[in-house]
Amino acid sequence: MPPLRLLLVDDHALFRDGLVSLLSYQDDFTVVGEAENADGALTQARALGPDIVLMDIELPGEDGVAATQRLKMEMPAVTVVILTAHDDTQTLFEAIKAGAQGYLVKNSRSRELLDQLRGLARGEAPISRRMAARILEEVRGQTEAFAPEEELTAREMEVLELVASRLSNAEIADRLTVSEHTVKNHMKSILSKLHLHSRHQAAAYGVARGWLPRPPRT
Repeated sequence: MPPLRLLLVDDHALFRDGLVSLLSYQDDFTVVGEAENADGALTQARALGPDIVLMDIELPGEDGVAATQRLKMEMPAVTVVILTAHDDTQTLFEAIKAGAQGYLVKNSRSRELLDQLRGLARGEAPISRRMAARILEEVRGQTEAFAPEEELTAREMEVLELVASRLSNAEIADRLTVSEHTVKNHMKSILSKLHLHSRHQAAAYGVARGWLPRPPRT
């Protein structure tokens, strides 16, 4: 399997250099480009067609959430993982809504960061352990009801939980004793209600909101 091609977007050259150094020792990753702001990220993404964009949240000018939204609208197949120095839950929700498929805190250990990125190839949505724990604590302390667009049916919640467990549509259909077409329809309804664009985003959002348990590590 060819290495995943990464574009690094961060306005701190030293941080980019550190990531490049870390990833250069990994056979399954290759850094194909770097950018220091939103416009540079879009330009580089168009030219290089990376598999993954590691996007800093605090860019000069346009921030990483807005840059992610622009990038995903133009290149929906590109995976965006937000990098941040602050574990702010509201920013996480905004990033996922913008199209990000993962959210990692910069001071994560190198091994954890690499494991999370490798999880993308297995269909996982990378969220740091600390971030997931903090989100769950916050959600447990709230009695917030679902907004109308977030009122998933019991069956849709079952499907979403199996998606978060990294099962394919065919495997979900077998588990629930329904057709694969039915699973696809449930997934379409889930994405419509949550205003999201992919199963990875839906799984990440469900974990972030505390609706679903975090998938076990493999």
